[in-house]
This record gives sequence, C-alpha cells and structure tokens, in this order.
Amino acid sequence: MSALLRLLRTGAPAAACLRLGTSAGTGPRRAMALYHTEERGQPCSQNYRLFFKDVTGHYISPFHDIPLKVNSKEENGIPTKKARNDEYENLFNMIVEIPRWTNAKMEIATEEPLNPIKQYVKDGKLRYVANIFPYKGYIWNYGTLPQTWEDPREKDKSTNCFGDNDPIDVCEIGSKILSCGEVIHVKILGILALIDEGETDWKLIAINVNDPEASKFHDIDDVEKFKPGYLEATLNWFRLYKVPDGKPENQFAFNGEFKNKAFALEVIKSTHQCWKALLMKKCNGGAINCTNLQISDSPFCCTQEEARSLVESVLSSPNKESNEEEQVWHFLGK
Repeated sequence: MSALLRLLRTGAPAAACLRLGTSAGTGPRRAMALYHTEERGQPCSQNYRLFFKDVTGHYISPFHDIPLKVNSKEENGIPTKKARNDEYENLFNMIVEIPRWTNAKMEIATEEPLNPIKQYVKDGKLRYVANIFPYKGYIWNYGTLPQTWEDPREKDKSTNCFGDNDPIDVCEIGSKILSCGEVIHVKILGILALIDEGETDWKLIAINVNDPEASKFHDIDDVEKFKPGYLEATLNWFRLYKVPDGKPENQFAFNGEFKNKAFALEVIKSTHQCWKALLMKKCNGGAINCTNLQISDSPFCCTQEEARSLVESVLSSPNKESNEEEQVWHFLGK
C-alpha cells in the first residue's frame, strides 16, 4: 500500500514502483544526482516532510542553499545536456513540488527550519486541487526557483500589487512526468502575471533542458508554435482552479498576456535581490524561516550538526494501513 501511495503521489507507472518497492524518480538524472531527498512522516498526512540533502549527504534548505542559476556546464563531474551558447545564461535550477497530472498541493514549507516540502493544509485539511474539465490535476510539472522571494511588502512596478511571500513559481512544460523533490535544470521561456487575491503571483514558463524537445524552445512564442493551445490552457487553469472552493475567478495583469523571456529574466533578477535582502536580514521577512547552511555571511547560517538536530526533531507517525487505504481511495476519486 505504501508503494501504491507513492506512485499515486508522483504519477509514476504503477508496475515500476510496485516492482522496485521505491518511489518514482529514483533512476539516474543529471541534476538530481547533486541533491537527494529524505522522507519523514507518513505520505498524504499533515506530518509528512520531504527534506533535502546535498551530494555529501548533509541536510540543506532547498529554498536557500540550492543555487538559483546553473553555474557550470559540468556539475560535480556530471555533464548537463548541451544548450546553445547564447542560452547558457538562461539556465536555472528548478525544484519540482508537484508532478504533472497530480492533485496534492505540495510546497516548500517556507516557515519551517530547512524548508522541507510538505502538503499544504487549509482549514485543518490537506489540500488537493480540483479537476477542472478537461484537465486532470496540475497540467505541468509545477515547482519553484530557489533563492527567489516575492516580497509581500514591496509593490511590483509592473502589476502595482505586492508579492505573495513565496519563491517564484515555475510551470515546466516538457514531455516527462517528474517527481516531487526532483531538482532539474530549466530554460526560462516566459512569464504570466497572476493576481491572486490582490497579490502578484508570477508564473514562469520553462522547459527541462534535458527534455527531448528542449532544443526547439527559446522564447514564449515557441510554446504556441510547438505546443499549440498549451498557453491558453495554462491561462484557463489558473483562472478557474479556485472556483470549486467557492472563490471567484483569478485575475491577471497585462490582460492575461504572457510576457517573453527577457521580461521573465528581469522578474527573476528582482526576486533574487529580494531573497538576498531577506537572507541578510535587510528586510522584514515575517515568519519566513531563513535557516541555511551555505550562505556563510547570512546571520541565519547554521552548522551541519544543528541542521541534523532540526531534522531529527521531526517525528514520523506510525504507518496505518487503514489510513493509507483511505488516502488511496481519495487519490482515485472514490
């Protein structure tokens, strides 16, 4: 049953997960080799956490310690798939939170030490996005760029709205279904300005650089050219996904126009500067937890021993087969 829960959560083929007895996405992947994850608690429960480790096995914060940009064409001796020279500066690390076609709203816990991934809880219940015809769950691999932050106290000049207090979101449009906690290299193609309850909530459009079709995509126009209808579907999804919860349709800046790569890169640059100010305690981060291990000049930098103690304090609840079965039926919509 645990294996079934994991395959449902990741969207991986059932036979493979059940045969191997492990979660999806454990095969070799170029970027993932640098970062590993460790589960604590029971999947599909409020105490579930997915912690991150670096290549040496030390705990890290995915929010603060994973670099924003891909700094070299070979990381830790592992070559990345070749990109065009003029696009190399456009490569970023993306943390996958939600695999395509799944419904559980997984997210980086920005207010917890080391910022593990957890399932979002609202009104005491785990949150799942509704299926809005003709879509099933999230229609892209959904995640975030590390070392970015949309400051809720800074008004965006282009949208005239304050930030949503989160790292910047990414919709990865490649052909592969990725896994929760996977770290991949992406090319930025464009951006959409969602206005969510009066806050700016940028949505980057990107593609995995190791996707078989990645070489076709260089800017936002290529998405409509090679994946016709995908941008329109993205706009409709973000407009409607909260309606089943009794909320009004979401609004967009620029009348829902997708901005191009150059515009998107400027937004990323701005959110990275906000994150720097946050880590250096030059602004009020509120409840955001800035504990990190690799930003040595940050007042929030901690030791490996302290990080280990923080993780060990997260207690795993005992597995309950009846609970698991209940949650499997929830995933299946029974």
